[in-house]
Amino acid sequence: MNMNKKWTTVEMPLSEDRKGEIYIFLSSVAWSFFPVITVLSYRTLPGLVSLGWSTFFATVFFAVLVGIRKKWKELINPVLWKYIFFIALFIGVLYYLFLFLGLEKTTPGNAAIIALFEICTSYTFFSLYRRERMSFEHTLGVVFMLLGALIVLVKDFSGFNLGDVFVLLATFFPPIGNLFQQKARLIASSESIMFLRSAVSIPIVFMLAYLFNEHATRSDVRISLAYLLINGVLLLGLSKILWIESIHRISVTKANALSSISPLLTLLIAWALLSQVPTVWQLASLAPFIFGVLLLTDNVRLKETKAYVTRNT
Repeated sequence: MNMNKKWTTVEMPLSEDRKGEIYIFLSSVAWSFFPVITVLSYRTLPGLVSLGWSTFFATVFFAVLVGIRKKWKELINPVLWKYIFFIALFIGVLYYLFLFLGLEKTTPGNAAIIALFEICTSYTFFSLYRRERMSFEHTLGVVFMLLGALIVLVKDFSGFNLGDVFVLLATFFPPIGNLFQQKARLIASSESIMFLRSAVSIPIVFMLAYLFNEHATRSDVRISLAYLLINGVLLLGLSKILWIESIHRISVTKANALSSISPLLTLLIAWALLSQVPTVWQLASLAPFIFGVLLLTDNVRLKETKAYVTRNT
C-alpha cells in the first residue's frame, strides 16, 4: 500500500448563476446605504439637485472605466442608443426622480421597505411580457407584497405620506428599464451602458430641477460633496455595474428577490447614522414582504402544481 500518495484538490470554477448571486449580494449591501446617504445630502441640497450632481459624478466614474477598458467603440452602435433611450427614461429619470422626491418626504427605512415592491412589479411585468401563467403561490405572493406596502403606506391609518407614495410609484418604472438593460448588455459592456444612461439623464434631471425651482449654491454643493461622491461613484456607480452584471446572468425577478436584504440593512444604518429607531410598522411590514418574496421565487410551495411549459424570450 502506497503511504506517500498525495491528494490534490481541484477548484471548480464558479457557475454564471453563482457569479450573478454574488454580484447581487454585493450590490445589495452597497445599495442599502443609498437612502441614508441621499438624506444626508439633503441637509444642504434639494432632491433633484442632489440627483443631478450624483448622476454627474457617476458619469465621470463610468467615463473613466470606459476609457481604461477601451470600450469607446461600443458607443457608436445605433442599436445600443435605442436601448439607452428607454433605460435612461425609465430608470435614469423617472425611477430616480420619484425616489429622490420621495426621500425628501419620508424616512430612509420607509423608502427601502416600499422599494421592495419592485419585486412585485418586476414579476408581474416579466410574467406578462413572457405570457406566463401565474400560479396560486405567485398570486398569493403578490397579495402579500401588496399587504407589506400597505402597512408602510397607511401606518396608523391616519392617511398616506406623500413621500411613501412617490417611492411606490418609482417601483413601476425599473422593470421596463431592466428589460432593455438586459438587451443592451448582450451588445455592450456594463460600463458603456451606465455611462450613456447617466450622460443622457444629467441634462434632463437638471432641467427638471430648474422647472421645479430647485437651486443650490457652490457652497451648498461643496458641503455635501462627500455624500455626492459616495452616491455617484459607489452607489449609482459601482453597485449598478454589479446589478447589470447580475441580471446578465440571472433573471431580474431573482435578482430583485435576492436583493431584499437591503431594507433591513438600511433600517440598521439609519438607526446608526440618523438615530432613526425602526418603528413597529416598519418591522411588521417586513414579514409579509419576505413571505411574498419566498412565494414569488418558488422557495415556498403551498400545494402541488402541474408543470407547464413557458415561452422563453
